[in-house]
Amino acid sequence: MRALAITCVKNEGAFLLEWLAHHRAVGFTDFLVYSNDCSDGTDVMLDRLQEMGWLTHIRNDGPHDKGPQWAMLKDAETHALTLAAAWVLVLDIDEFVNIHAGAKTLGDLLAALPDADAITLTWRLFGNAGTVEMRDVPVTASFTRAAPATLGWPWRAHMFKTLMRGPAHGPFAKLGVHRPRGAKDGVSPRWYDGAGRILGGAFAGGRVFSDYTQNSYALVQLNHYPLGSIESYLIKADRGRANRDASGFDLGYWIERNLNEVDDRSILGLDSQNLRAALHADPVLGDLHLRAFAWRKTRFAQLMQHEPWRALYGRLRMAAPSRALSIEEAREITRHIPQGQD
Repeated sequence: MRALAITCVKNEGAFLLEWLAHHRAVGFTDFLVYSNDCSDGTDVMLDRLQEMGWLTHIRNDGPHDKGPQWAMLKDAETHALTLAAAWVLVLDIDEFVNIHAGAKTLGDLLAALPDADAITLTWRLFGNAGTVEMRDVPVTASFTRAAPATLGWPWRAHMFKTLMRGPAHGPFAKLGVHRPRGAKDGVSPRWYDGAGRILGGAFAGGRVFSDYTQNSYALVQLNHYPLGSIESYLIKADRGRANRDASGFDLGYWIERNLNEVDDRSILGLDSQNLRAALHADPVLGDLHLRAFAWRKTRFAQLMQHEPWRALYGRLRMAAPSRALSIEEAREITRHIPQGQD
């Protein structure tokens, strides 16, 4: 079974090898990776990984009218790997598929939901847990404090990405950032959530978040590490978002995602250590990884020479861990949503 993961990256070389090793262990057979405007050598790492047969690398340097992620999606829709894949997932490098079914592989998840055309992989946000300094250690082992399984607010904590049947095999015509776009004429896709529940209603339209009053993680969740260390967060803010020019990575973004209320180490049950070690053992990749991490340390020092970045760093150091609101507290907010909006 061909399963394809699609992503775009900019200055993510310090995290690339862990992400690839984990998702190969999950069961993805192919990777289509777009890079844009890299300064840390990520693009050179991807060239080496392509030489080694690990992935397909496409340079996607700007400028882009709608951002590099939208340019990636447009190109990827007709790529041979996409057309050949039985299953496709568009995700970011700070998102890790965490399957709870069977042996924690993609095959186990699909065996549990054999009729699915699409499976929503709901985010589980992993907070900063008071980590200040960048360390060259696996993200999944470093950040284990997460949002609770159910919460009332913020709704963004329960956004999802979608594992979908490939365009040549399923009912969807186009890729999307969070969900496929455009079901083929006369076809009613069968959507399931990460707990194995059949979905309808809002999911037939454009909804991009799961029901945050329900646990959506029984079969699968998408571990999302949007913050990392405080030092690393400044570099993320400097880089900006993949789908727009303005970064938006401010204190508000941090507060909505710095949820550390439960301990979740379930992803460590899938062993990708040998795959990761083999990648680091390659003399070219190993050196490029170390250089990418050193670049991040240097870039942080450069940013801290400027008052706006020092101010953000200070605010982050001052900020306490966030508290997920209860369902009752959230209703005090959601009752103000205009009728007809989801």
